[in-house]
Amino acid sequence: MVVGGGAVATRRAAALVDAGADVHVVAPRIAPGLAGLPVTPHLRPYRTGDLEGAWLVHAATDSPSVNALVAADAERDRVWCVRADDASRSSARTPAVARSGDVTVAVTSAGDPARSRALAAAVELALDAGELPVRPHRRAATGRVTLVGGGPGDPGLITVRGLRALMAADVVVVDRLAPRELLARLDPAVEVVEAGKAPHAHNLTQAQINELVVARALAGRHVVRLKGGDPYVFGRGGEEALACVRAGVRVDVVPGITSAVAVPAAAGIPVTHRGVTQDFAVVSAHLDPSQPGADVDWAALATGPGTLVLLMAVAHLEQVSAELVKRGRPEDTPVAVVSDGTLASQRVLVSTLADVAADARAAAVRPPAVVVVGEVVRLRELLAPPPLAGAAP
Repeated sequence: MVVGGGAVATRRAAALVDAGADVHVVAPRIAPGLAGLPVTPHLRPYRTGDLEGAWLVHAATDSPSVNALVAADAERDRVWCVRADDASRSSARTPAVARSGDVTVAVTSAGDPARSRALAAAVELALDAGELPVRPHRRAATGRVTLVGGGPGDPGLITVRGLRALMAADVVVVDRLAPRELLARLDPAVEVVEAGKAPHAHNLTQAQINELVVARALAGRHVVRLKGGDPYVFGRGGEEALACVRAGVRVDVVPGITSAVAVPAAAGIPVTHRGVTQDFAVVSAHLDPSQPGADVDWAALATGPGTLVLLMAVAHLEQVSAELVKRGRPEDTPVAVVSDGTLASQRVLVSTLADVAADARAAAVRPPAVVVVGEVVRLRELLAPPPLAGAAP
């Protein structure tokens, strides 16, 4: 039973409905949100006798005298009562609740609701951050695979959902560019498999990775495939997801923050900006444009999108920049090369299409790096963030 029809009554009724209760509401008028819930309304003032058959009542009106009457009737009828206006006069208390994945924690603190809510928020944050031991000790009957995008490098940029999945894993298959600091938080019983994926030096081939995640899942384990960036942005996540689907393995995808946008942002470069450019393209530039098999349409890119974001471009930066100039992009187009983006070791080299390859060689730029081509690079002069403590110049 919920006595009252306002915002507090709506919240209490919604929680009871979520818990599976048969909820009756007594109030002369009820708020639209409460009217939309699957409750039984009694549109009249509360009267003694309304608690018959109830096992819990919430006194949630804006009248202390009505709430006191409800509480007195509940005491007489030996029904648990929660007073929204005075927890100290309640025979029952509603805890603050923290939820993370399949874990629910209820918090009470001697009748102090504000303190309970603050503690619940802190517990929820710790659960989401993987700071509390929530990994199931009993293995599930059927395994599954979760493809998790770990973000551009900084371990703080993984999503809450991605971190939650990682902390619940039985097996973690990790790429070289994934936020590896997060591995230190794993339970010692978690199997960690190095997938490598460095250029021309893979620990495992893609086919071997596909076979591994499927085999571990079919053995009843929760496999997290931890990648840098986003699984579906040049991460071959689609291939791994298809391998799972074909094997009848459940697969979930947790999107990640792609380095194509995050790394330029960390360097003070928005990929779009009103009055500068309204579009951008993200290109995998790991192949020499002049060689067979390089099927990127460089002619369209040279004269099309205002901003080009080139991933995996360091090895062929000279050929790529020359191709863009040959196809029509001006030689003086500003270019930024951001290496170790979002990390304390981040470095930013600003140049032009004509000079960027030579400047990058002189600065000994090494992967991982993101190359940004376009007028938005000039905004870095105004938007560059202050250097992090211990950051490279």
